[in-house]
Amino acid sequence: MSQVYDIAIIGGGPVGAALALALRDSGLQVTLLEARPAESAVADPRALAISYGSRLILARLGVWDAINKITPIRTIHISQKHSFGRTVLRADELGVPELGYVLPYHLLQQQLQIALQASQVKIQRGAVVSQLQGDTTDVTITYQHAGKESVLNTKLAVVADGGKLLEATHPPHIHDYGQSALIAHITCTQPQLTTAFERFTAQGPVALLPFGDGYELVWTVAQEDVQTMLDWDNATFLAQLQQHFGDRVGDFLSVGTRTHFPLRLKRAPQCTIPHTVLLGNAAQTLHPVAGQGFNLGLRDVWELAQAIQRSVDENASRENLGSPAMLADFQKSRKLDRDAGIRFTDSLVRLFSNDLVLLSGGRAAAFSVLDNLPNVKKFVAKRMMFGSNG
Repeated sequence: MSQVYDIAIIGGGPVGAALALALRDSGLQVTLLEARPAESAVADPRALAISYGSRLILARLGVWDAINKITPIRTIHISQKHSFGRTVLRADELGVPELGYVLPYHLLQQQLQIALQASQVKIQRGAVVSQLQGDTTDVTITYQHAGKESVLNTKLAVVADGGKLLEATHPPHIHDYGQSALIAHITCTQPQLTTAFERFTAQGPVALLPFGDGYELVWTVAQEDVQTMLDWDNATFLAQLQQHFGDRVGDFLSVGTRTHFPLRLKRAPQCTIPHTVLLGNAAQTLHPVAGQGFNLGLRDVWELAQAIQRSVDENASRENLGSPAMLADFQKSRKLDRDAGIRFTDSLVRLFSNDLVLLSGGRAAAFSVLDNLPNVKKFVAKRMMFGSNG
């Protein structure tokens, strides 16, 4: 016998879990289908960079104050290698306490799960979705759970996070940058522990995000070089990083476990399955430059939760949930922010990840001009913190 829900969220990562939390007091029957076991998040070593705007959303969801290992970013120093140009964004000049924060992925996920356990949302772990079929009234979801095939029907299916489920029928548009992000925790002799650094080089950007006793390093490298760099001993790695980044934080002292992932711009096409919407990485995956990916996904969550509540309130029923009109309005409301976020990150990579002499002087001048135009700096910083709709 098929289960019946108002909303089914596929994917229990931070984006899917945040949406479930945003809907917990809506009066709707919500279920969350997550393929991974609960302990998988605990083993995830990543750190997340989130904006001040995302902090406000997480506070509204009731999880922010419970995360106990957060490093604030009050200054962002942006520069170009072999150039005089640079821009500095400061929170106190922009009227906010912080520009952003760095926190452990697993602690955020843990607090989201704790809050969900105290809610009425039904969480089904180990649920691997194999099929979505929509019609004019609802969606039928087929999934494997505990060795058995199960089926549920829902007025609205939300595919969050990964999105591999639909790639066969809705192939995403992919641009491969030919790069990988090399990730590690590093320490140094002169840390500026509330300052983040974004340094553009011909090979791609390198970022230092303040975290704990040092920095989370995000080093963009050519895909063909990443394995060699992973194989370097620690001394060689630190020496090469020193040469590449410079001495703004003194000498690099230590490096933790190194990991990497390929860098691609991936954008899903418009979903044609009725009563279905895509969020987070299922909708778009961005280059990590400027740290926009998760923040964009969290804004998707908040806007969709508001659209769902409006739909129910205005119609005094659940019948309009997932309707073409409702989903078209949501897509329209998110188009500007999504398109701007994609253009912003993609343009930064394409413009700055090269050593073209004709562009170098212009880039340096642009940084210097930006640094001397307070209103323009505020505009850029506001977009980074709140998105294009902020």
